[in-house]
Amino acid sequence: MPMDFLRRIEEASFPLAIHEEADIQRAAVLVAAQLIEANLPEPGKGEGRGAVILRITPMGRAELSRLRPQ
Repeated sequence: MPMDFLRRIEEASFPLAIHEEADIQRAAVLVAAQLIEANLPEPGKGEGRGAVILRITPMGRAELSRLRPQ
């Protein structure tokens, strides 16, 4: 799930290169939701290429805080 992926990269050092197709798809969903900024391969042309996550946006950080148990 994209939110699990967001939690997984929360403490990562950015920029973060990712290469697994499933992670790239999760990152694309998070970009569309404006929770991260990333350079993604063009659809249909990215096979074998990676993506680079530039940062978690303030909206993404807020969502991570909201998901934490209180």
